[in-house]
Amino acid sequence: MTALPGRRAAAYSPTGVPDGLPEPGRFAHLHPDDGACLMEAAALLSGGPFTDSPAGTHPALAALARVVNDRVGDGARRALWPLAADLADARPPDRCYAPQLVGAVVDEARGVRPGSRRLARHGCACRRRAQRLASRPAGGPAGRVADLLWWRGPGRRRLEHALRVLCAAPDADQRLSRLLRHAVARARDRADGRGPSARTPCNR
Repeated sequence: MTALPGRRAAAYSPTGVPDGLPEPGRFAHLHPDDGACLMEAAALLSGGPFTDSPAGTHPALAALARVVNDRVGDGARRALWPLAADLADARPPDRCYAPQLVGAVVDEARGVRPGSRRLARHGCACRRRAQRLASRPAGGPAGRVADLLWWRGPGRRRLEHALRVLCAAPDADQRLSRLLRHAVARARDRADGRGPSARTPCNR
């Protein structure tokens, strides 16, 4: 685990919950005394306000983490708790990150429903967008608006559909936990400048 700049690494209790953090729980909470979801724990570790959308986490990654936190069982949620510190500082700056992440979740959902044409279309659309953005890293104000509109529209809808498929799988806890662990590791690599710039193109 990487310590946040200017902050000491969290100490862990034998249960795997960082010392001083609230108990893991589903959904959002009004106050840490009531518990915390994974993203609220990340917000506490970042030193910011108590929220499930901390500024240090990319919105697409935070959306994935919130769904995983809320849908897995208590044991799986507790096992994911050490990810909170890395999530607190996981905001890749490149524009292609969001469609790449959504495409990765869609690809995982296709493992559950390999014959889904809808998932196939969504995966191709995400990869095409990621490739376009990889060649235009500096979008300026217009690019930021376009990225926001994509995320709040088709990007979020594709992520939510893929996650509904994954949540209905018989081994949902294992799939969702593995997916989030990989996503956090990739986001930290990207934020540190070590990750790939774009995914493989879609074959049509």
